[in-house]
Amino acid sequence: MNPERSLPNVLQSRTLAYVFLLLVIVFFALIRYRLRDMPLERDEGEYALSGQLMLQGIPPYKLAYNLKLPGTYASYAAIMAVFGETPAGIHLGFLLVNAITILLMYILGARLFGRWAGVVAAASYALLSASPSILGFQAHATHFIVLPALVSILLLLYAVESWNPWLFAASGLFAGIAFLMKQHGIFVPVFCVLYLIVNARKRQCGPREIVRQAMWLTVGIILPCATTVGLLYRAGVFRQFWFWTVSYAGEYSKMGLRRGIRVFLQNFHAVAAPSALLWLLAALGILVLSYSPSARKHSFFLIALMLLAFLAICPGVQFRPHYFVLLLPPVSLLAAVAISAATEILLERRKSSYLVALPCVVFLVCFASTIFQLRTFYFDLTPDQALAAAYPTDSRIFLAAPQIAGYVREHSSPSSQIAVIGSEPEIYFYAHRLPATGFIYMYSLTERQKYTDQMRQQMIHEVEANRPEYLIYVDAWDSWGYQRPAAPHVVALFSWAKDYTRDHYDRVGVADLRHPFDILWGDTAKTYNRSGDLIYVFRRRQ
Repeated sequence: MNPERSLPNVLQSRTLAYVFLLLVIVFFALIRYRLRDMPLERDEGEYALSGQLMLQGIPPYKLAYNLKLPGTYASYAAIMAVFGETPAGIHLGFLLVNAITILLMYILGARLFGRWAGVVAAASYALLSASPSILGFQAHATHFIVLPALVSILLLLYAVESWNPWLFAASGLFAGIAFLMKQHGIFVPVFCVLYLIVNARKRQCGPREIVRQAMWLTVGIILPCATTVGLLYRAGVFRQFWFWTVSYAGEYSKMGLRRGIRVFLQNFHAVAAPSALLWLLAALGILVLSYSPSARKHSFFLIALMLLAFLAICPGVQFRPHYFVLLLPPVSLLAAVAISAATEILLERRKSSYLVALPCVVFLVCFASTIFQLRTFYFDLTPDQALAAAYPTDSRIFLAAPQIAGYVREHSSPSSQIAVIGSEPEIYFYAHRLPATGFIYMYSLTERQKYTDQMRQQMIHEVEANRPEYLIYVDAWDSWGYQRPAAPHVVALFSWAKDYTRDHYDRVGVADLRHPFDILWGDTAKTYNRSGDLIYVFRRRQ
């Protein structure tokens, strides 16, 4: 039975559903617009720097090394080409990405479970993706995975109904794009292939037909990946690309299972806490899958999507808060299933119109109470204060970065190179200066992995050969991430940095990241003698 046909007239209105959807999109867009000037954090700085270099004709992995695939770099380049190379421009582009994703969640939820389930799914995703606990206001790669993933899944649903090979190819194309955003997106193509096979077997399609359509899907998946590899090869950076995204990425992903479980439990609790009621609704959605005919019809879809979304947050077993963005689409759909199934049960028992509307009221209460908990972040905090709330330990580094970069930009020529000895790629982006070393993060140099010594020597060689005009040294633990500061490879790196700056540079600025936060320049900076939680700015001696 379709619950929409028996609902009271007010709940059957297509116009009302669209009005609710529009209100949700506009509400969260206005919040994001208000906070658009929030300074960039590290990951955003990395994407912005690589996108900025791409706009200058410099390919990824040439002057900025990292283990992520280049899709998000290209997305940032496109956003900055339209909205400008500023934090506000990046966040406006991200606002648009989020709004489109919310719309796609509505389309997917409505197609599977009905119009009002689509509204619940879209509203749930909008709220969950705007939680500071999930770092929802930072334009991380996980958001850029979700958008093409939803397009791919929707196209796949149309394809398995029409059995149109071009729709399978289009679905595969967007699945391949989702993977290119970051390695975690590999589970989008896996889901598409798995769903195609299971659905085809339900329809009793022959093996020949299944293979044929799977081939169209696979061609679509391979096309963007092969094109990207070809472009990187032509640009002369394939070797660097392979080393960082495959060889080093394999080393980076090694973490003990016990530690991984502990990190998952800690971070999941922190992520879910502000919106616990919506997560509970999703858990209820899992429980009612067998009770609702409409939900049971799509149970494999939901279970497979949830399972593969969970696997998508597991590579590297780091379980950082923004990884959980990949769980939000299935969680939002399951919340919609809970509301839809409850409505369906009430209809079957011929309850009154008022009781039939009760599940929607419950959702509105959960939705409103979550917004109430986050009201200070949404409506009161300034962009700088919002950043500090999301990153309580690192925010002062991120707040100091624009001022330090501004000084460097004013006191150097556009052709100058600079080096940041620390993991703050956002400084390069703000300064609009080319990196003197591709090592925009120091984590690979302080971890104990088989490439550590090789990487340290390469970084030192690049800095010494390029003789950067300015060198910014970040003396803050969070910018290094080392577990054992007394380890020989860490001591060797620090010793080189100390000797190199002493022999070739003069201190011209220092940012004290402790309270009270302050940045000093000139003679005052030269004589400043506190230690720890500082950012030093050095200029090369003439």
